[in-house]
Amino acid sequence: MLDPRLCRSFLAVAETRSFTAAARRLGVGQPTVSQHIRRLEREAGGLLFARDTHAVDLTARGQAMLGFAQTIVDTEDRAARHFRGTQVRGRVRFGASEDFALGVLPEILRRLRQSHPLVDVELHVELSDVLAERLTEGRLDLVLGKRRPGVSGPGRVLHREPLVWIGSPATTLEPGQPVPLVQYPMPSVTRRLAVEALERAGLEWRAACLTSSLTGLRAAATAGLGITVHARSLVPDDLVELPVGQGLPDPGDVDFVLLSRDLVEGPVAALADFVTARLGDD
Repeated sequence: MLDPRLCRSFLAVAETRSFTAAARRLGVGQPTVSQHIRRLEREAGGLLFARDTHAVDLTARGQAMLGFAQTIVDTEDRAARHFRGTQVRGRVRFGASEDFALGVLPEILRRLRQSHPLVDVELHVELSDVLAERLTEGRLDLVLGKRRPGVSGPGRVLHREPLVWIGSPATTLEPGQPVPLVQYPMPSVTRRLAVEALERAGLEWRAACLTSSLTGLRAAATAGLGITVHARSLVPDDLVELPVGQGLPDPGDVDFVLLSRDLVEGPVAALADFVTARLGDD
């Protein structure tokens, strides 16, 4: 089977009688067209064009190639039109927990776009419990969020992730002083887990900064206002993991969960597959 790309270059040269004009039509460089023609001539067993300084003409072998090349290009075009008609298309109302927004989410959405260009995404970034409520209300189709380990609930647990304390590289905690926390507002899963870990260890804490966005959390922690708890694989680049055992208790784990409505098909199923492939344990 002749490569359709080579056939397209051949037909462009045959129609324009110019390698330069063919390259312009195809949107590629002239060396690419020349390379395609040389490869096709090797497959055809001889020259397809007679070339001199003034003109480009088809040889007898080139005349014979015309019909075959046109058939191959037409067949590829018909196949593309046919299968584009059955491509996944539509809109997904997708909710993602704030922590994922600057981590794995861009990669997931990029892969979705590459594989399913006709799928549109309506993206909502919020706290996990808020997104779960919107899903229940029918305002979202799919939610990627976090949940306390061991708590039963709808959806699928993709992965259990260790939580870590994070802060600025220059962070120092004063012994005997309340631990300064940079927190999301309630109902934040990681906020609850952080506070519970401190209280189990008998440590006092104070709300040094309250912010509703990951951008705000990063800014406050980077500035040294306080520390926070974060999923280890999602730690922002400008913050560092703080060691447990030097006055800080182990904050435990958190589950990454994928929640959906009852019927998962079409664009929702396509996005769910990419989320599962990226974050799922199996």
